[in-house]
Amino acid sequence: MKKILAIILIAVTTFVSAQQKYIEHTVQPGETIKSIAKAYLVTPFDIYALNPDAQRKFQPNSVLIIPNSKIKNAPIEEESKELTGYTTHKVKRKETLYGLTQKYGVSEEEIKKANRFLYANNLKKGDKIRIPRYKTVSSKQTLTNTVKKYTVQPKEGKWRIAYKFGISVADLEALNPFMKDTIQPGDELNVPNIQDQEEKEIESEFGYYEVLPKEGFYRLKVKLNLTQEQLEHLNPELKETGLKAGMVLKIPGTVKGTSELETVSTTNLKTNLTNFKTKKIALMMPYRLDRIDVDAVEETKEMMKNNNLLSTVLEFHIGVMMALDSAKQLGISTDLKVFDTRYNVAKTNDILVENDFSDYDAVIGPIEEKSFSRVAMSLKRDNIPVIAAMTKPSELLSNVFQTLPEEKLMRQAMINFVKADSSQTKVVIISDHAHRTSSEALKQEFPNAKIIYSRPDKKNKSKDAFFIYHTDLQNVISAGKTLVFLETDNYNYSTSVISMLNGLVGPKTDIILATLDKGKAFEGKDIDNNNLSNLHFHYPSVRKDYDEASSNGFVKAYRAEYGVSPSKYVARGFDITLDLLMRLASAENLYDSNLEAIETEYVENKFRYKKTLFGGYINEAIYIVKYDNLKIIDAN
Repeated sequence: MKKILAIILIAVTTFVSAQQKYIEHTVQPGETIKSIAKAYLVTPFDIYALNPDAQRKFQPNSVLIIPNSKIKNAPIEEESKELTGYTTHKVKRKETLYGLTQKYGVSEEEIKKANRFLYANNLKKGDKIRIPRYKTVSSKQTLTNTVKKYTVQPKEGKWRIAYKFGISVADLEALNPFMKDTIQPGDELNVPNIQDQEEKEIESEFGYYEVLPKEGFYRLKVKLNLTQEQLEHLNPELKETGLKAGMVLKIPGTVKGTSELETVSTTNLKTNLTNFKTKKIALMMPYRLDRIDVDAVEETKEMMKNNNLLSTVLEFHIGVMMALDSAKQLGISTDLKVFDTRYNVAKTNDILVENDFSDYDAVIGPIEEKSFSRVAMSLKRDNIPVIAAMTKPSELLSNVFQTLPEEKLMRQAMINFVKADSSQTKVVIISDHAHRTSSEALKQEFPNAKIIYSRPDKKNKSKDAFFIYHTDLQNVISAGKTLVFLETDNYNYSTSVISMLNGLVGPKTDIILATLDKGKAFEGKDIDNNNLSNLHFHYPSVRKDYDEASSNGFVKAYRAEYGVSPSKYVARGFDITLDLLMRLASAENLYDSNLEAIETEYVENKFRYKKTLFGGYINEAIYIVKYDNLKIIDAN
């Protein structure tokens, strides 16, 4: 444990400091809003729009966000001459007005204006005339506002507004650094100050799609089932500009993102490694080192032992470090920077302000939801991938990689697994009343299935009593093979049903227990793992247990170092990090690593990312696992 703490303390001291990517200006003594606006070719209104506090609090060393709008005030240099004095010249033999203009850089009219007698007389030898001297004065055009205020209308989201004003979603977010993750009707946003006739019309029957980096017409044809001609018809500007990353396209409202789970063979990326540039990775975790007294070793050990969050973070961190070592053996070097978010949004914000992440290949974490959203939003401007390692983000921005599959995909994977069983299997659904809707939807997948609902409370019929009678099961379980879905979150209910089902198993009666969502109802001291093994309990899972009998270098290395088997958090830290580094080494960047076509598998986790239609990437690689001889193994 002491060694773990030492590793983290060393890693955390390697923080780097640089400037934030989006346009910022630190106010200097003597500067005014007007002078700053002039320097950046914007107006005071533009600065106040993005920095409302500057109207009441403007002082040296405060930081202003300067708008980076679609509207650019290109200065038009208008030069004018300002008279500064005269030079006396005595005319020599054969000198002409033209010669004097060439010598002094003035026009004939300017010389005549200074010597009016020359309008009526010719220049002659001996005349003493005045030659005007000028200095050139440059003036710029009057600037117009680059941004204006726009009130969000009903049914408008970021994509529609970005489309309306001809900018990308990233541009809209850059103009509104304090915009909420989900905008609501009535919200006021900063938008480019274009003419009303330049605004694109939003049509309710259409949807809007943001073009990804290096996404071409062929890829859009696969994803949206729209040809180049169809896209150009809906978006005429494409004929002139072509596809550009970040642009928002109008698409038919009927076009939906595919949600079917695809079957992809597992790929060993070791054969695909081509990019051996050092990978720059940030790891943001709530180590809370400010609470640790490194001089009080025993107290620190005790705190780590009793603090579940810290224990999880440290175990994940060890997995990350082991992945870096494994990648190094493959020729992949990593520059890892570790940041302590302290499970605090304000601290996370300080990290973002004090460091420049624009050249990072990816950021892993944070695990706290609000901190993660803040990081993802900030780094979206530079399209830096942000990996949601152990939680699901509240909003899936286009640069977010969600490593945990969605519940609906996991449920569908379980249903698909059962349907793929070629043997004739009877299906029974046992449910409590809280899961009535999902159980009825499950019956639609298996029309011949029988449903058994838990009995209501005798005194209060609207209340669930969470039990069924033994005869309820006897009436539907018969000789042969029966698959039973048990859908409940109630621990006592699941315990009772599992026990009754196990009592019905016999030489001629084979019962397979399954659930679409394995929660705490299937875990606890009263759940007998022997019963679950006897019922071949199946469920969808983001992970599987590693095979202790197989040769596993990671497990052996961990046991050799720490004397125990690695936890699921150690394995997850290892798997996520190694997969990230392997994908980065097999392409120019993470977005180009053939995400949807490649499924990878490591110790306990596997990954296949799919781009959502209007957001980031979700891992769709799901295990169906089962209990077998008191072990949890891959059912596939």
